[in-house]
Amino acid sequence: MSTDETSRFVRLKVELVLEVEDAEALTGAALQRISEDEAMPPEERSHAEGAVQEDEAEAVAYLVDPFDLVAEVPGAELVQASWSSEQVDYDPDSPDWDLDEDDEGQDGTDHV
Repeated sequence: MSTDETSRFVRLKVELVLEVEDAEALTGAALQRISEDEAMPPEERSHAEGAVQEDEAEAVAYLVDPFDLVAEVPGAELVQASWSSEQVDYDPDSPDWDLDEDDEGQDGTDHV
C-alpha cells in the first residue's frame, strides 16, 4: 500500500497501572484542578468534587490529560481522546497483567 493510500490517523493505545501512595494528596490535587476549571458549570463541579472524594480512580481521571502525552510530538495533533480509570486488584506476577503480550504489531515487529 502506498503512502497516499494509508490513513493519516494513528490510534495510540496506552495502559497504565498507578499505585496510589497518598490518597489525600491525589484527592486534593483533583479538587484543586476542578476548582480551577472555569469552564465547568456549578452543577457539574459539585458532582465532580463528590466523585473524586469517594473514588481515587475518579481523582486520577480528573488529573490525567491525554493531550499532555502527545502535546510535544512534532508533526502530530490530537484530534480525539477518551480515557477512563478504575480501581483494580493488581498482581504483577499474574499472567493477566503481562503487558508485553500486545507489543507485537500487525507487521510482526515489537512496538515498545
